[in-house]
Amino acid sequence: MTFTARSGKFKLAGAVVCGLFTACAPTLDWRDTRPEGSGLQLQFPCRAGGQSRDLALAGVRVNLALHACAAAGLTWGLGHADVADPARVGPALAELAAAARANVGADASAPLPLAVRGATPNPNSGRWQVQGRLPDGTPVQMQVAVFARGTHVFQATVLGPHVLPEGADIFFAAMQLRP
Repeated sequence: MTFTARSGKFKLAGAVVCGLFTACAPTLDWRDTRPEGSGLQLQFPCRAGGQSRDLALAGVRVNLALHACAAAGLTWGLGHADVADPARVGPALAELAAAARANVGADASAPLPLAVRGATPNPNSGRWQVQGRLPDGTPVQMQVAVFARGTHVFQATVLGPHVLPEGADIFFAAMQLRP
């Protein structure tokens, strides 16, 4: 749904109201989420919408389910797919992390701590904080984590002009894979 303003006064009033609401919102509205078919429980700071798309990952065509929302000027997202073959898990995790960095023109950085309860240990799992630019040249920060359980791979992302560690830590720490 698209809304359009008919006057400059309406645009200005809308901007002021939005600014006031953002300034007065000291916390995010964290809610438990269990994306269908993922086995993952996590918290999003907003109501996440879902979609899926087919793509090539680790040499096989997979259906990647995507869940994302926007809050506090940031985009919060989760992608997950089943690569079907245990030999493809490591390469898929490496591809997901590399693709996320490439999307903002960032190089690899030192990993941050990541502990997802129920995840299958994999040397390509990890969490990184990078700085880069969007395709339009806008500076951006991103924290991205990749991990797996069995043949199911996950990529969780927080992206925006300035990613505060406190919010990102809540997002990543709440992730747990359920039996």
